[in-house]
Amino acid sequence: MATPIKRIEKDFLLKVLYDEQIPVMYLKNRTEHIFKVIKPAKDEIIFKPDRPVAGLKLHRKLDLIFDYRGQVITFCVEVSGLKDDQITVVSPEFLYKNLDRSFSRVQTPDLHVQFTFRGDRYSLSYPKIGSYEPGEGVGNFLQSLDPKNLGGLVDQLASWIKGFANGYKLVIFKDVKPISTEEHLLAETGKSFFLPSTRGSLPSTDPYPKSRLITGEIFKRYLESTGVDLAFVDEASVRFIKTKFDGGIFSDLWVPVLFQEYVIGYIHVWINKEGKLPFDYSVIDTLYQFAAVLANSLKINGYFESGKIKNELFEGKVIDVSASGLLFTYPGSSLAAALLPDIELSMKLITPERTINTSARIVRRYKDNVQHYFGVRFLDMTPEDMRFLFEYIYGKPFTESDAAFISGQV
Repeated sequence: MATPIKRIEKDFLLKVLYDEQIPVMYLKNRTEHIFKVIKPAKDEIIFKPDRPVAGLKLHRKLDLIFDYRGQVITFCVEVSGLKDDQITVVSPEFLYKNLDRSFSRVQTPDLHVQFTFRGDRYSLSYPKIGSYEPGEGVGNFLQSLDPKNLGGLVDQLASWIKGFANGYKLVIFKDVKPISTEEHLLAETGKSFFLPSTRGSLPSTDPYPKSRLITGEIFKRYLESTGVDLAFVDEASVRFIKTKFDGGIFSDLWVPVLFQEYVIGYIHVWINKEGKLPFDYSVIDTLYQFAAVLANSLKINGYFESGKIKNELFEGKVIDVSASGLLFTYPGSSLAAALLPDIELSMKLITPERTINTSARIVRRYKDNVQHYFGVRFLDMTPEDMRFLFEYIYGKPFTESDAAFISGQV
């Protein structure tokens, strides 16, 4: 992921752009422009381009990129002045390094894009969260489970849980709505409530790359949202956990059952007798896998069929494109709300010379008052299509070093 550069390092890099006359690259309409900084940068930066930039206007946003000792740096600026052969821009708030795209973005004319969702999509009445669960692999012993046999799957879940817990409960939010604090937390966050010991506290950090746990901080924010005064959230959190201990619960775990962007239920396990080890992360891992198998079983057995959405083609407006992905907009709507990070789309990239059929994964999204913006990364593009797209958007030949960048070898 692109990392913002801290202020001191940013100021240093803007200084060396002038001191060492490092070339800054701007790509537009398949033409590469080289800018040089002609005065030390302060609140504004003054560039001199190597050639006129056609169509440049005040307040236009420019995506710029430069290389400093092997580190690729990118930033976005707004044009504040145009005079003779000089371009003045507002000094950027951030510079970025460690880019998660291999090439700079380019505003390219005559490029149209069409999408359809890959796989079935649903509109369901279950609690909805702002992320998408694409599904994941299962552990070795779970591979023997038959997802078509829902009853057998539930029986095997109960049998396995007896080995490490005294009790368990499986709840599907079909006929019941979230009532308890834990249920509301799971329904709102899609994360697990994990309390290894009721003599302790909720985890302070989440070790999972894609966060799975309700940390102590998340729990306190939830308490505040329910009306607990900020001055008393610590006390309320301690009291909540103590109530569990006083009720005979020694270790407690609630794992959501996720299907796409929906929390369809949860698996609750607990220990209320001495002699059993408290739950650890391995229990969470296996329950997550079991929950994924359960969600798939419900799909196979038709539980979501009435909510299936017709998969229709839609078009996005391309803002800019690179050799590894693009940014597009779509008006605010129910469809835009369903375009969540990690969702994969089938895609047509249409140019006057060629149409590319490929797929893409949404890696980021944001919105303003009118539009939703979506950044996607290309998947499974053929080498021939990649070569064509590169040469189309950058206006130069595709080299072996470029191929190495795209494949992640450098």
